[in-house]
Amino acid sequence: MSINFKPLADRVLIEPAPAEQTTASGLIIPDTAKEKPLKGTVIAAGSGKSDEPMTVKVGDTVLFGQYSGTEIKLEGKNYLIMREADIYGII
Repeated sequence: MSINFKPLADRVLIEPAPAEQTTASGLIIPDTAKEKPLKGTVIAAGSGKSDEPMTVKVGDTVLFGQYSGTEIKLEGKNYLIMREADIYGII
């Protein structure tokens, strides 16, 4: 997938994973009760700071905080843009 967007410095563009539709026991979760996904795929990454290179790269699946990042819409899809420091780890 190619997005015409290049994050600056230590920012990354993340496509959040879809929210869970059912529980482990098979109950359907209504839209009002769905939690914001806490993982996603890195779509684009900046070049990092001059003293700190980026550790995540395009294609990595990452975990991030529930209130991390800013939601943006590009080419009809929702994405999150956040600093690399807001990412907890790579899966």
